[in-house]
Amino acid sequence: MRNLYVMLLLLASLLPLPSGAASKDFSFPAGFHSQKITTNGTRLYVRVGGQGPAVVLLHGFGETGDMWAPLVARLAATHTVIVPDLRGMGLSDHPSGGFDKKNEAQDIIGVLDALKIDKVDVVAHDIGNMVAYALAAQQPERVTKLVLMDAPVPGVGPWDEILKSPLLWHFRFGGPDMERLVKGRERIYLDRFWNEFSADPKRFDEASRRHYTRFYALPGAMHSGFEQFHAFDQDAIDNKAYLAKGPLPMPVLAVGGEKSFGTMMETVARAAASNVQGAVVPDAGHWLMEEQPQATIAVIVKFLQ
Repeated sequence: MRNLYVMLLLLASLLPLPSGAASKDFSFPAGFHSQKITTNGTRLYVRVGGQGPAVVLLHGFGETGDMWAPLVARLAATHTVIVPDLRGMGLSDHPSGGFDKKNEAQDIIGVLDALKIDKVDVVAHDIGNMVAYALAAQQPERVTKLVLMDAPVPGVGPWDEILKSPLLWHFRFGGPDMERLVKGRERIYLDRFWNEFSADPKRFDEASRRHYTRFYALPGAMHSGFEQFHAFDQDAIDNKAYLAKGPLPMPVLAVGGEKSFGTMMETVARAAASNVQGAVVPDAGHWLMEEQPQATIAVIVKFLQ
């Protein structure tokens, strides 16, 4: 039944949006292919293409790997680009557990092993930051460069102070009753993120909102989303153990939106790594790739080159 639902979703994504909804291109360049890769007890939906040194792009909550389409278009000529949907998100499977980021990093390690990728740059946003840090901490010899974008990492740097923000009430939201409240109202719940964490909500356009809502309405998707946040306490414990072993050795770029984490991203990264550059994207909130895509892409590409 779920496979049928996924097929219907894919077909629906090809239909024109209703009048008044701007069109947006989430397609990847010619030559990219998508596949399900079995890894670490689950299956991840992965897009692969391009040529050159490898880079893996890790998305966050409220989006899927589709968020990276504009960056992929820029990188594909010079990089082999790997874009998974994280465990329980997008078109990846929705397992019952395993949402601690130490384990999700193993998901990505399994994808890289399956694709025979030895060395890789990692670019991440939001929840993706947390998976990326766990990946870099577990396999520092494999990760050549790391980009962290506009989200904290549990247990790292000013984590306890960040938790005090009233905007982050959703970290503790979830459970069966909350899932019942949100079921059929996924768009309302997600609008809160897209609106409150944007410098200007209009920049997270209607086409994108409709696109991502389809994925978060899949059976099990919101449960998986809530579990990403519920794992933060365990993530903090795991990350403090990583920190005790020493800082990350690879070059790290910490990117914040001016109207969101801003320079705080550099503070977070410096608590975990010894070679850190900071960058702030002007006139942007949390949704850097939607609000200021060209400025964000320019910062990332310059660092990776």
